[in-house]
Amino acid sequence: MVFEQLRDLICEMLDVDENAVTMDSVILEDFDADSLDLVEIVMGVEEQFGIEIPDNAIEEFHTVGDVVRYIEDHT
Repeated sequence: MVFEQLRDLICEMLDVDENAVTMDSVILEDFDADSLDLVEIVMGVEEQFGIEIPDNAIEEFHTVGDVVRYIEDHT
């Protein structure tokens, strides 16, 4: 369920097809995103899941799976 919610958020924010989003997708490379896009995704995650993500944790977000695991561990 977390993956699906995150996938929908990424698709909406980055205008990518949902079939392109997998747990192994590298956010900055596979979706042609930049660091600002990543910050916007994090803000969306914080709002949607009611968590706060510290800056040092964001640095560890490379794949969609990284973000899913963080959400699951902190909700």
